[in-house]
Amino acid sequence: MNHSETNPAAVAARAKSDLPDSRNHESQAERTGRDLTRTVLRAEGFSCPSCVAKVEKGVARLPGVDTVRVHFASSRVEVTHDASVTSVADLVGAVARAGYRSKPAPF
Repeated sequence: MNHSETNPAAVAARAKSDLPDSRNHESQAERTGRDLTRTVLRAEGFSCPSCVAKVEKGVARLPGVDTVRVHFASSRVEVTHDASVTSVADLVGAVARAGYRSKPAPF
């Protein structure tokens, strides 16, 4: 009998590694131990749901960005990022490169 097969820690580790990537994902904060900032932008000019994917992809490419969520109905862009790597101006610039104006939300 292989001892690693009866060791609960080994079984759990193997089971975790067998999960699809999306379920075995560690956020950048978990990997690096960095403090992250949540920034909310208010965007203008969304005309269809495909705008969401365009903005999400553009912002997600920035270094230091952990998560991006774009809400079509409210034109909100919520970003969790390492502020020491990516500034609010960087986020606004990424939205602009995707073709939309944005500014930090007051709340």
